[in-house]
Amino acid sequence: MAGLVSNLLILFLVFQNICLGFRSPLSVFKRYKETTRLLSNECPGSDRPVISIGLSDFALDIRMRGVTPKQSDTYFCMSVPLPVDDEAYVVDFKPHASMDTVHHMLLFGCNEPSSTENYWDCDKGTCKDKSNILYAWARNAPPTRLPKGVGFRVGGETGGRYFVLQVHYGDVSAFRDKHKDCSGVTLHLTHQKQPLIAGMYLMMSVNTVIPPGEKVVDADIACHYKRFPMHLFAYRVHTHRLGKVVSGYRVRNGQWTLIGRQSPQLPQAFYPVEHPVDVSYDDILAARCVFSGEGRTTETHIGGTANDEMCNFYIMYYMEAQHAVSYMTCTQNANPEMFRNIPQEANIPIPVKSDMLKMMHGHHEETKDTDKSSLLQQAKKEEEEILDQDFHIEEAVEWPGLDLKLGQVSGLALDPENNLVIFHRGDHVWDENSFDSKFVYQQRGLGPIEQNTIIVLNPSNAKLLHSMGKSLFYLPHGLSIDKNGNYWATDVALHQVFKLGANNKEPLLILGVALQPGSDKNHFCQPTDVAVDPITGSIYVSDGYCNSRIIQFSPNGLYVMQWGEETSLGRARPGQFRVPHSLAMIPDFSQLCVADRENGRIQCFRLETGEFMKEIKHKSFGRELFAVSYVPGGFLFAVNGMPYPGEAEPVQGFVMNFSTGEIIDTFIPVRKSFEMPHDVVASADKTVFIGDVHARAVWKFAPTEKMEHRSVKKAGIEVQEIKADGEHKLDSSSGRILGRLRGKGSGGLNLGNFFASHKGYSRKGFDRLSTEGSDQEKDEDDGTDSEEECSAPPPPSAPSSS
Repeated sequence: MAGLVSNLLILFLVFQNICLGFRSPLSVFKRYKETTRLLSNECPGSDRPVISIGLSDFALDIRMRGVTPKQSDTYFCMSVPLPVDDEAYVVDFKPHASMDTVHHMLLFGCNEPSSTENYWDCDKGTCKDKSNILYAWARNAPPTRLPKGVGFRVGGETGGRYFVLQVHYGDVSAFRDKHKDCSGVTLHLTHQKQPLIAGMYLMMSVNTVIPPGEKVVDADIACHYKRFPMHLFAYRVHTHRLGKVVSGYRVRNGQWTLIGRQSPQLPQAFYPVEHPVDVSYDDILAARCVFSGEGRTTETHIGGTANDEMCNFYIMYYMEAQHAVSYMTCTQNANPEMFRNIPQEANIPIPVKSDMLKMMHGHHEETKDTDKSSLLQQAKKEEEEILDQDFHIEEAVEWPGLDLKLGQVSGLALDPENNLVIFHRGDHVWDENSFDSKFVYQQRGLGPIEQNTIIVLNPSNAKLLHSMGKSLFYLPHGLSIDKNGNYWATDVALHQVFKLGANNKEPLLILGVALQPGSDKNHFCQPTDVAVDPITGSIYVSDGYCNSRIIQFSPNGLYVMQWGEETSLGRARPGQFRVPHSLAMIPDFSQLCVADRENGRIQCFRLETGEFMKEIKHKSFGRELFAVSYVPGGFLFAVNGMPYPGEAEPVQGFVMNFSTGEIIDTFIPVRKSFEMPHDVVASADKTVFIGDVHARAVWKFAPTEKMEHRSVKKAGIEVQEIKADGEHKLDSSSGRILGRLRGKGSGGLNLGNFFASHKGYSRKGFDRLSTEGSDQEKDEDDGTDSEEECSAPPPPSAPSSS
């Protein structure tokens, strides 16, 4: 009887707090400003949580208020009022959290939060009224994308007024240094009506008991569907340590159709439904979690701590707007007999390596240093297996673009149609006479470049599609293209950054003061590159040859913040630069990577805060690393500089695993030679373009598959002879042998108490925006950095410029 009462209480709490749909009011920022409480200044950007993105879109930043949890399995909640009143749609979620500190995050929508404090213990509840889950994240899951035309409807007459963020801090050992946590999520909202409305259907068991030592325990859930049709596009599974496999199905006329099946010990992302599934009136939705009680000495019940269990199957769906329901739940088993016919696959555990089990469960378990090392090695191996690709990068020797007549090629980018865009200097050059000792351009009398400096080519046949940029630039440098097809360019002579429409002669936005170098909020000093955040529209500028900083601007060009400093004597520290030369947006990981040229390394930073995340540095980079480019999915491409006299590291292109930093391939051209490769850009299919400022050329490289490798001896040197069926055979004696692939790249219920480890939804990364620029080269005669366009002394005293 006590068990029945307990179960009924749980059901009551669940339906009290996670019931019907959530909407939320959004469109006039005035009310938002009046009702927003003061945020902790511990969290960068907390004073500017709303960022306009064009006429109809805006971003809303929701962050924990600089908290320091003191006890493991702490659940903190905080609320953010909706900034506007009229109806809007959430079309994207961008998480800001790490499994090192956060076990999971949930985002709810409701009309009245459980507390008016800046943040509170979620034991007080999330909302006083009905709420629904909009978003779930846990353990560094990969992001997911909403289908086009689909959004979560918020605001309007029936919508709620608040977002409530719940963060579960599973293991607080990471907070021994008493740092403040600002984890959260950025929402991308639009006022444009979406024809299809997204929602979430949660199936969960509330009464499962797992006996100690029991090998197999099934938790079954099933409900009849009694609403308008819905279309399923993503799913997520969740249990704690004892879960082996979770499967979900639609049952129609006795036929079981798989929605999704996954091990809950793997990253708990929202995975796409492989084959589209629709659900109609009177269909049955069914799910099974398979547990094992082996290793336990007591019964395990459903609950919110690390030692409890959960059985959750989440479904993301969309419905036609006029019939949409934003949140539904199923917590019963309406037809136990039907599970006799469940497909056998639902009973087969998905094996996961034991080390990864420890890594994925971030609850409070102390780990020895040796164990950590072994876990990191295992994680690296898993990452390599994910990126295992049987390919090499080789020059596309038939591509005619290498023969184009160009000026100094300083920047490359790919537009939204994947066309190649080249930024070059026409008849202008950067040489020792270009600037004085104060970085003031000395050749203004030449006037701006009279040729079109931006040319757009068909990437397949190098046919000219479009050109522009005449009489606008003096010394072009970096180029990137945002998701809307706008060009972002830097000019080191003008000390300015330009935003250009693809079909506009006049700039849409100019940052910096023409021909005036400086280091304040309104001036640049030879800025090198630009990257634009595809979610928020924030602008990031690397500045540059005579400053050592990254500056963030709002989408309309207002100064936000900056980070970075000059490199001190000795080893360069994190956040120090010697010519930040090229930028790569890493939307998959919410990071910005910088080619720190004269320090010969790549540094990556958190987009929202400028916090240093990691360094990638290899001996084979040599002293200089010119440019970097990212391909969604985990590949990083880069080019280095010519070796100094007496040094042996060749100038070449690199392919790296972004997560591990490991080099998985290197490549050089067959036709001509690199002289000073200045920029690199890569597409999703791993086609790579490299522009060379001295050779005044652009090479195209492409992946080749299933290469056969065998070592041969020539002149006492072991080289790799590479053959590929149907591919051009390279002459190994020429010395232009491509690098071998080395390694595989590859008052209410606290949903902390009830859904303890959520992982989830986050939109897949956008295409790379930034195409890093860089120019500096070595004079082979004297070994100094003089490239025909430098303006700073060579290292170690100072970086060179070009």
